[in-house]
Amino acid sequence: MKKTAYQKELVIKTTQKRRGVDNSRKEVRKIQSWLTLFSIPNPGSGTATEIDGDFGPATERAVKNFQIFHNLETTGIVDQELFSKLCFGLKEAFEKPLLNTNLRDLMVEVAENHLHQHPFELTINGESNSGPWVRSYMDGNDGSLWFWCMGFAQAILDQAASALGKNFKTLMPLTYSCDTVGNTGLEKGLLSRYQKIRQDPTIIKPGDIFLIQKSRLDWTHTGVIIAVDNDVIETIEGNTNHQGSRNGVAVMKRTRSFRRSKIDVFSIEPLV
Repeated sequence: MKKTAYQKELVIKTTQKRRGVDNSRKEVRKIQSWLTLFSIPNPGSGTATEIDGDFGPATERAVKNFQIFHNLETTGIVDQELFSKLCFGLKEAFEKPLLNTNLRDLMVEVAENHLHQHPFELTINGESNSGPWVRSYMDGNDGSLWFWCMGFAQAILDQAASALGKNFKTLMPLTYSCDTVGNTGLEKGLLSRYQKIRQDPTIIKPGDIFLIQKSRLDWTHTGVIIAVDNDVIETIEGNTNHQGSRNGVAVMKRTRSFRRSKIDVFSIEPLV
């Protein structure tokens, strides 16, 4: 795999605890981030806490609540073993053994694996588009300016292609820009415009990448197509929300009408 930034999100350098002599604000923020992320699908866990890098009484209580939730010894201390439990979903998303052997099927499988682990962004130091999931998709970058929908789509493509020993960068450059991918598709003859798609929906195939067109050479959002049904595509996309925003907060499965939206499609066929 080319996108390996996620590996840094799976480890802490030293054990962290309240009044710990080896405490690191960076490491504590990682712990607080995962505690808060755990609370999103588990709102009754009591693990949501401020992400400020200070391992104070609130963080200690949140750690204990996480330990109680998992029937673990209630120490309030985070060593690597406990941290691995905190970030298990990320490791599962990126490293779960894959079953399929066809690239298109792998694209769907990988995207669904990520979806099932509830990837979600955080707001840290007043900056949205932050947290371990965003950094994993964006090669270590995060913050309000780092819209991460293309980072997510390329992470899925990278993981699926790598399972077959293929390099996704032979198809498109590593980028966070929908415009770069759109223009690459035009140059290589791999991007089908929405007008053509409406005339011939058979062009769309699972595993392809959709791009929402704002104007002829301007695209604002992207994701992975996992199914096509009549006039509708089913997608899994990052940095979206229930309204389909291009700057949302999570990875979500959505349905989109290609009859009503200007949806261009980038074909992954050369890698299949």
